[in-house]
Amino acid sequence: MTPTQAEKSNTVQPQDAFATDELQQLLSRIRASGVLGRSRTYTVLLDYLLDCSVRGKSPKEIEIAMEALGKNPDFDVTRDSSVRVYVHQLRKKLDNYYQTHEPDAEYRLVIPKGQYAVAAIAERPAVQQRGAMVKGSNRHVGTGLVLLAVLVLLAANLLVTVFPAGNQGSQPASLIGASTLWGSVIDDDLPIMLVLGDYYIFGELNAQGNIGRMVRDFSINSQDDLEERHFSDWEATHKYQDLDLSYIPEGSAYALARIIPLLSASGKRFHVAMMSDLSTVDIRENHIVYIGYISALDKLSDMVFAGSSLQIGRSYDELLNTMTDSYYTSDAGLPEEGQQFRDYGFFTTFPASSENQILVIGGMRDAGLMYTAQALSEQSSLRELERLVQQRDADGIISLEALYEVYGVDRMHFNGQLVYSDRPEPASKWRQDHTGNRY
Repeated sequence: MTPTQAEKSNTVQPQDAFATDELQQLLSRIRASGVLGRSRTYTVLLDYLLDCSVRGKSPKEIEIAMEALGKNPDFDVTRDSSVRVYVHQLRKKLDNYYQTHEPDAEYRLVIPKGQYAVAAIAERPAVQQRGAMVKGSNRHVGTGLVLLAVLVLLAANLLVTVFPAGNQGSQPASLIGASTLWGSVIDDDLPIMLVLGDYYIFGELNAQGNIGRMVRDFSINSQDDLEERHFSDWEATHKYQDLDLSYIPEGSAYALARIIPLLSASGKRFHVAMMSDLSTVDIRENHIVYIGYISALDKLSDMVFAGSSLQIGRSYDELLNTMTDSYYTSDAGLPEEGQQFRDYGFFTTFPASSENQILVIGGMRDAGLMYTAQALSEQSSLRELERLVQQRDADGIISLEALYEVYGVDRMHFNGQLVYSDRPEPASKWRQDHTGNRY
């Protein structure tokens, strides 16, 4: 939030709001928060603009380009809008910092619209109240918890239907205790991370400058992607705004209602994260149980399909069996209300290392995802998968992938059958040729 006309009376120079050491400590906190991103560009730009403001200097656009962004003297500000874009994004990042990390700050640093300067603005009670609406880069604390709360409520309602009263404790516990597949993630002390496949959405401003609608663009999957689009096409995308929001499919709530009781019955420690927040460290230090669409596998996609006979087809609604050249194509997104459709559910589990396992419960659309979750939480279908795994190898490695053909109406599954299974060699997930490519 930048200062409005009514707020301008509360705006002062940074040195009038903060002592020198306080200002440096604030800058350190902003850098450490991560809101400026991994690139040093925004850090250098903030330091430069703040130094200019303290010295009473109003830098020109070309000066910012050369002295802060490292542009050449022949840089043409009339043809390249990168300075304006960087300043615009830095303004939002500062606002993001205060909403997420210091919503009750007495003063906050801002970049007033139309200016290349940093000012300090005194917080008003109304502004402080708006700051309680947590959002920002620390999505585990903000949006992630809001989404999780909604999911837990949905899951709690679905549990009544999925597991009849009086049997919620015994059935999950018996499934877990006898399952080789589930045992691969519960029979040790390594924590489980339950990862939900989510999709990034952003806002589109209307003529009044307000959010007119929310947009899902398959080529824009993060705040960084949106910023890159700003740089490449400023005129077309200046009306887009990061909302720090994502959504998950409805089928994920049903799948959670199926899977959470199994994990809870095991007594194993687990926590929930969004795929957009998943890091390489998370993958290495936890067992991963993924729930979501195949199209939202994101960071896990290469690992899942490396060494597999299944590959993504012409879209994420299609898988190709490279051994038989046959296609499995979902038409769940095409039928009108009340018409039957065919979808596909996907399951795989394999070791990511000698210590941790990845288990994927997925689908092309909701029906496939829900059927796969049901298959992993019912005795008859789970026994079918157990027979495919057969016995553990001498070193305890579990590797299996399976595909279900699912029939349904109105996004709900009614019937399904196993149409493909294989036991990929775990080493093929990491085997590389001399060029560094997996084969």
